[in-house]
Amino acid sequence: MQTLKYEGLLLNNGDSKKVNDTLVIEAALQININSEPYTVVMRTPGDDFELIRGLLYAEDIYKNKKNLTFEIIENRENGFSIINVPILGNYLGKGYLNKRTLLSVSSCGICGKQKLEDINVIGEKLIHKISFNTKKLKQLFSEMKDKQETFDASGGSHAAALIDKDYQIIALKEDIGRHNAVDKAIGELLINNSLNNVNCILVSGRVSYEIISKAFIAKIPIVVAVSACSSLAVDFAKEFGITLIGFSRGNKATIYSK
Repeated sequence: MQTLKYEGLLLNNGDSKKVNDTLVIEAALQININSEPYTVVMRTPGDDFELIRGLLYAEDIYKNKKNLTFEIIENRENGFSIINVPILGNYLGKGYLNKRTLLSVSSCGICGKQKLEDINVIGEKLIHKISFNTKKLKQLFSEMKDKQETFDASGGSHAAALIDKDYQIIALKEDIGRHNAVDKAIGELLINNSLNNVNCILVSGRVSYEIISKAFIAKIPIVVAVSACSSLAVDFAKEFGITLIGFSRGNKATIYSK
């Protein structure tokens, strides 16, 4: 369940009437590692295992290819949940030392960082020689929109779609948080051991530093947004060797890094 009905009062040219609107659910997910609280993520319920897998990968908590086990500790009717992930100590990455003691809200994947140094991402610049036909973007975003069931019902969710070298959507996830949708999509392919098939990621909103860093860690060379890109996103895309395209609407798009 990713949406709920809420009663509202619709105002229109001085008239008013009661309506039942469909709203996207925002609820807390507490992630425990080895039975100890690690972080609380505000997300849309559904694909929680994929979300956790993608988040732990992006945060350098768990990079091993062996799949994790997930223990549902609590799952309330309002969508608030607690899930524990057992990870052997020798598999815990350096990111576990920078434990997120703060709430990570649905609009800001960087809010749980403890200090400025934690926003740095280390690694070799991506080198990709695969060409990308930007004329395919209109069709790809149309296909992505057709698959956004939660957005169709509520108008309140974001989506992330992973595209392979043949311009096929191989994973698509929705969530109230942009970065959560990215984590869910990447997490699904990590679980399926097929992340290396991804050539491009499409996002339904804007692109910030957080999404670029997730793409870099997942070795996704192309990021395309339907909306704007932040200054830090462009700076990091250039540094990481990522092609960044924003304002991809219809037959128009702006390339900020290539």
